[in-house]
Amino acid sequence: MTAVARTAVATPIKDLYEVGEIPPLGHVPAQMHAWAIRKERHGPPESSMQLEVLPTWPIGEDEVLVYVMAAGVNYNNVWAAMGIPVDVIKARQKKGEREDFHVGGSDASGVVWAVGDKVTNVGVGDEVVVHCGMWDPDDPWVVAGKDPMFAPSQKIWGYESNWGSFAQYTKVQDHQCLPKPLHLTWEQAAAYMLVAATAYRMLHGWPPHVVAAGDPILVWGGAGGLGSMAIQIARAAGALPVAVVSGDSKNEFCKSLGAVGVIDRRRFEHWGKLPRWSDEIEYNLWLKGARGFGSALWDALGQRKNPTIVFEHPGETTLPTSCFVCESGGMVVICAGTTGYNLTMDARYLWMHQKRVQGSHFANLLQAAQANKLVVERRLDPCMSEVFPWEHIPKAHMRMWKNEHKPGNMAVLVNAPATGLRTYEDVLEESRKRFG
Repeated sequence: MTAVARTAVATPIKDLYEVGEIPPLGHVPAQMHAWAIRKERHGPPESSMQLEVLPTWPIGEDEVLVYVMAAGVNYNNVWAAMGIPVDVIKARQKKGEREDFHVGGSDASGVVWAVGDKVTNVGVGDEVVVHCGMWDPDDPWVVAGKDPMFAPSQKIWGYESNWGSFAQYTKVQDHQCLPKPLHLTWEQAAAYMLVAATAYRMLHGWPPHVVAAGDPILVWGGAGGLGSMAIQIARAAGALPVAVVSGDSKNEFCKSLGAVGVIDRRRFEHWGKLPRWSDEIEYNLWLKGARGFGSALWDALGQRKNPTIVFEHPGETTLPTSCFVCESGGMVVICAGTTGYNLTMDARYLWMHQKRVQGSHFANLLQAAQANKLVVERRLDPCMSEVFPWEHIPKAHMRMWKNEHKPGNMAVLVNAPATGLRTYEDVLEESRKRFG
């Protein structure tokens, strides 16, 4: 980590600061501004998310308080706003938590503002990005040295936990803090971690089915947040990613990231649940469509080879085709179900060709750090497409909910007073211009 100089700030010590008004480094005010969701207003983000003044989070001995410069926008906070498929507030209250609100946000860049007594990996003033994996350090599974993403205590910060990044301060576990890439602006640094680490685990985390040089890789949603990371991670390993998109306008974007070819899913009509094999007419129509898609994949790849890994997240409408086109002995790895959760497949192709269907969920610390290392080394671009000001955080989530966002990843400014700033010193200088 790179600690910033502890420059004195000509701001009086107060209990609440306006967004963008920088308090003295390490001073924790009693209150903070935050975008909160409450059960009684579950619904579209523009009405569910409202600006409130809340107590600043207290931290435990292994926790870190981060002064948030910028935050990333992910679909999980759309779910939290709507209260579906899970009411995250109710779920936490069942476990004994008292807070009747939710502050979301599972991506952040910022400055370490306070640390617990047992924290040794970061110090006040460090510039960091935050990964969203959390777990109880005393969980027997974790203590035994096993993958913490399988631990009973594992949860996603800013969704399954409170204390997310849509607030001036966020509370995280110490291991969640990773070095901020120096070449990125605060908003760029806030845009990638959740999707990059998720994609990294999907492609590198399930041996022997790990991405390798020369492997054809099929990437659904290639122009989206996850897909844009998957294409780059595959190319960094020397693989040959083929992207699936919904619109010709996204072709060049995917190719610029390293896709060797692109398929427009709108050319096909067989999407949805797999028809029963006994419904001969319907099944044959589906089979014709799946074969046509496989042929388009060969054309995009430039050779008659099937993907050794299929990078899945649409789920319900696409999994039958993913399982069909996957190479014999290959893997379909899935981390979401954006089109639905009821998954179907023709089991004959699964067992006769010995294919693997693997669920995947975020990443462990090593995988998150490896994904971040690719960014630090400039081998992985955050693909930040849009940045919104603090007051437009609900608007950004509305854009995502309506699928109106641009290809890549969105970010929002929190305490960073302007775009284009890269360091805490940059923020201080800009804040002085605005607040005196």
